[in-house]
Amino acid sequence: MRVSTPHVFAGAMIAVSAASAAAAPQCDWPAYRIFVERAVQADGRVIDRSTEAQQTTSEGQSYGMFFALVANDRVTFDRLLHWTRVNLSANQFDANTLRLPAWQWGKKPDGSFGVMDPNPASDADLWIAYDLFQAGRLWKEPMYTKLAYALATQIVKQEIVDLPGLGAMLLPGPQGFRSGDVTRLNPSYLPLPLLRGLAHEMPDGPWTSLAQNAAKMIKVTSPRGYAPDWAAYQTNPNGQFVVDPKNGDVGSYDAIRVYLWAGMASSADPLARPWLDALGGMRQSVSQTGFAPEKVSTISGATSGEGPLSYWGALAPYFKALNDERGLGLARTHLEALVAPPVAGREPVYYDRVLGLFGGGFVDGRYHFDEKGRLVPNWRSAC
Repeated sequence: MRVSTPHVFAGAMIAVSAASAAAAPQCDWPAYRIFVERAVQADGRVIDRSTEAQQTTSEGQSYGMFFALVANDRVTFDRLLHWTRVNLSANQFDANTLRLPAWQWGKKPDGSFGVMDPNPASDADLWIAYDLFQAGRLWKEPMYTKLAYALATQIVKQEIVDLPGLGAMLLPGPQGFRSGDVTRLNPSYLPLPLLRGLAHEMPDGPWTSLAQNAAKMIKVTSPRGYAPDWAAYQTNPNGQFVVDPKNGDVGSYDAIRVYLWAGMASSADPLARPWLDALGGMRQSVSQTGFAPEKVSTISGATSGEGPLSYWGALAPYFKALNDERGLGLARTHLEALVAPPVAGREPVYYDRVLGLFGGGFVDGRYHFDEKGRLVPNWRSAC
């Protein structure tokens, strides 16, 4: 645990002492410690070192905050939040004035560091709002909850639209995803537990409808049991999901998270089983070949390549939810390599690490979600 420094948070100064953080119940999570040591700067910036721009994304910040909450590491949580506020939201990230975070920050062509693309990413926004709601509840800090409400309110205003013939749906970001009567969508941006958690906190919001419509999207766009990276909705003539006009029907690196989120949903959620049942193609493929395909055609079911190690991190909860012992055994074997300490001279790839933390942390029982989407970390009871 690093020594704490005061952080500007929601317009107030919050100082979290290392002593008080250490006094809270803790469970050691070696894979998380490695992530913080190797991927998180002292100022709270999550770096994707596999990119030329040494980029930071709002997604990375949101995932880091989630892992810090699971690890009961409020010091790191506040650092991540503070960096996001200052650098991705231009210091406009409090309960009264909130600017959605820019999705990409890093080394620009002129050599300076800063925002590279100001358009927000709605999945990261959802995760940050969720993280803040859960942090407010678990750490009994109303400031987090107030900020969560402000962020969720802006998500509803700027990133959720009403599509004719469907209803509420999440845009991937405020700008650039609607052309004529076609709206581009990303199935991996809609984790069922997050939508349930937001619905519990804001029952008058669109979250329950969003969950139902996301379930429809998964079912319709996965005819062979494989989720696509991107999909689209065409309002004319009758309103229907269609193949994404830009990326086609491929399912690969984005879509692998669809199986992850489905596997993490509470079995008591009425949408959990239908959601899993719509994604049976991946289970069938792994049972036949012993590995996950890198890419699939969601329309034909044709597969190509062997997925990287990170896919196993995403698939571990999926196999656990399906009670597929063989699949889960394969995933566990690969997870050990995925979350191991880095080899000298080789930094862990950001995406591999985060999928390993999500999947490994879940199947090891470090956290789960209840039927209302609330995070249940094991430090509340087992540590």
